[in-house]
Amino acid sequence: MMVGSLMRRMVVPWRKKAPLRHRISFTTMTHHSNAFNHSHASQILMSPPLVSLDLPDVWAPNSSHFQLQVPSPAGNFSNEQTAAVINGLMIADEIRSRIASEVRRMQDSIGEVPGLAVVLVGERRDSQTYVRNKIIACEEVGIVSTVTELPDDCTEDELLNAVASFNADPSVHGILVQLPLPQHLDVGKISDVLSLEKDVDGFHPVNIGNLAMRGREPLFISCTPKGCIELLIRSGIEIMGKKAVVIGNSNIVGLPASLLLQRHHATVSVVHAFTKNPEHITREADILITAVGMPNLVRGNWLKPGVVVVDVGTNPIEDASCECGYRLMGDVCFEEAVKVASAITPVPGGVGPMTIAMLLSNTLDAAKQAHSFT
Repeated sequence: MMVGSLMRRMVVPWRKKAPLRHRISFTTMTHHSNAFNHSHASQILMSPPLVSLDLPDVWAPNSSHFQLQVPSPAGNFSNEQTAAVINGLMIADEIRSRIASEVRRMQDSIGEVPGLAVVLVGERRDSQTYVRNKIIACEEVGIVSTVTELPDDCTEDELLNAVASFNADPSVHGILVQLPLPQHLDVGKISDVLSLEKDVDGFHPVNIGNLAMRGREPLFISCTPKGCIELLIRSGIEIMGKKAVVIGNSNIVGLPASLLLQRHHATVSVVHAFTKNPEHITREADILITAVGMPNLVRGNWLKPGVVVVDVGTNPIEDASCECGYRLMGDVCFEEAVKVASAITPVPGGVGPMTIAMLLSNTLDAAKQAHSFT
């Protein structure tokens, strides 16, 4: 899903200061989940069930966790370091291949295939592109998809009726209402009406609530944050105990991303449009996720050497030299960040393909739950 819109700019009082210089190292995180009964679908992803991550929140006195850590000398880190580029396309292709195999197994075993319904309101060029990409992805893995298109000026009742009809359709296992919607439509009402068991976008209040609560497992996790975490895990980047900063607090990415990072035991800060001196906060991050829709908002001097950067921003910038009339830029100045970070996702080719892969995974899980297929 696009963060931001064509030629839109948000005025935010950001300021810039010089960066701190010290090294961060990462080790691969090991997950202990043998005590849990995994379905065949859960093996498609490396992210474990959230309840398997729950640990007692016991604060021990004199713990080594609270000893002062001395940063490495700035001279040990080169300004010309080139970050590892996290290939979201390659990782997403691997996941989609496993999903396709599982869809075939389901069809061969019980004669059922997952079904995804998409509701598209209006004629936004970016939304049309995203829906088209999702439909193509469904076809490639064997998921049956259908699209209902409504005009920009459709009434709220018309949209609610479209969602209700898919709620009642047993061949539809997942429902996605493409965002953003025209301003006269209430996203909250749509989320309330959409069946919890078909909320493959993970925006239902119950799914968000269960994401926030220890000991609870949401039926579905929002696709983009879920894809971000999967990228980190598959890249061998440890999350537990790390300082994570999320730029942006939207219900689509920022909020669920911060909650998901907390469930993985990161220490999380959220930077938003009213945060003062945001660069002071981002320069403390071991892991930075940004999703605000402002091209090149995050510059190299906002980053701590060795940080892992996950750029969710997908900003279309008009460019007559491109066949489609625009090119995509992230929220992070890639050319500067690549010299400071230890790893970074590109735009395009980073988080975007993972978002679609997570949608396919959630739709498969929804179908399995509906048919009690393991």
